[in-house]
Amino acid sequence: MHYRPYSNFRFTPVGHLRVDSPFGQLELTASTKGLVAVLPMGRNLPNRWATVVFDMSRADRYAIQQHLAEAKEELAAYFRGFLTRFTTPVDISHGTDFQQQVWRQLQQLDYGESCSYQAIADAIGRPKAVRAVGTANGANRLAIVVPCHRVVGKNGKLTGYAFGLEMKQYLLDMEQKALLP
Repeated sequence: MHYRPYSNFRFTPVGHLRVDSPFGQLELTASTKGLVAVLPMGRNLPNRWATVVFDMSRADRYAIQQHLAEAKEELAAYFRGFLTRFTTPVDISHGTDFQQQVWRQLQQLDYGESCSYQAIADAIGRPKAVRAVGTANGANRLAIVVPCHRVVGKNGKLTGYAFGLEMKQYLLDMEQKALLP
C-alpha cells in the first residue's frame, strides 16, 4: 500500500490498493474519510499524488486500510452480482460544491437504473445545468461506486464516459443481467 498526499491545499494521507475487475485492474485510493478514487489502471493519476508520505499516524493508516479493504470486498461482490448498493464511505471533498451535489445525486441511482443528465440537473434543482452535470460526471473519479455509468443521453443512448464507452456498456449490461430472474 502506498501513502501519498491528496489535496492541493492540505496534506491528507491517502493509501492505494490495486484490485482485479472484469476489465483489468482498478486502483483504489482512500483517505481517512473514505474512498477517494476508483480508477482503471493505466489512467494517469493527478500530480498531487506524487509524493509518498511515511509519517502518518497509526490511526490514519488503520482508517485508510479499513476503507480500502471494505471497497475491495464490495467491488468483488458487485462484480459477482451480489451487491447493488455500496456502503463504503466516500470522500468527495476534493470536488466543488456543484460536483459534490451531482455526485451525491448519482449515489441515489438504483442498481440497474439509468437516467439522463437532464434528470440529474432537475433532481439537484438546477434544470439548466445539463452540460455542467456532464462535466461533473466526467470529473467523478469514483468509478462504479459513484455510478456515473448509469447516466445516459436524453434519448437513452450511451454518451461519453471518462473511462470509455466499452466499460460503461459492460457495467450497464452486467447490472441488467443481474436483475433478470
